Amino acid sequence: MNFIKTELDGVVIVEPRVFEDARGYFFESYNEAEFVANGITNKFVQDNQSKSSYGVVRGLHCQLGEHAQAKLVRVLQGKVLDVAVDIRPGSPTFGKHVAVELSDENKRQLFIPRGFLHGFSVLSDEAVFAYKCDNLYCKDAEFGIRFDDPEIGIDWKVPADKVITSDKDRIAKGLKDVPNNRG
Repeated sequence: MNFIKTELDGVVIVEPRVFEDARGYFFESYNEAEFVANGITNKFVQDNQSKSSYGVVRGLHCQLGEHAQAKLVRVLQGKVLDVAVDIRPGSPTFGKHVAVELSDENKRQLFIPRGFLHGFSVLSDEAVFAYKCDNLYCKDAEFGIRFDDPEIGIDWKVPADKVITSDKDRIAKGLKDVPNNRG
């Protein structure tokens, strides 16, 4: 596996070694020893999967406090723009984001540490998205920021009139509302 650091400390793109032949392909999507050797020591305790159609934007979400989660995300079918936003108090990159295209073709994964919001937009007709979490989900610890918060300025690569999102995501807060925001 190839581990590529991004401009946000702790957010890492993971590219597998893919072995292809006439039968198809094979690759390791997770190998604890390789992740540990590259500084990712999280123990994953929950796997999630979603299916969405073109234009769906899910996010920006995280869990706060003792329920915070690190995630290892990938696309099983289709293509998404995956986004991580730094909301760690006191971080020099607070409010900054990285956006990485993940697809069934490039087989890339993105590791998102605790202290980051996460979201994605679907760029293909549909996408099946899978992610591992290092902490169990807790509804009371949910936190979200609007996907279109102008202070963050994410280009989701979907025209505004084609965006499909949940009511919860549409009325989410702004970056200024992050608990312990450094201002």
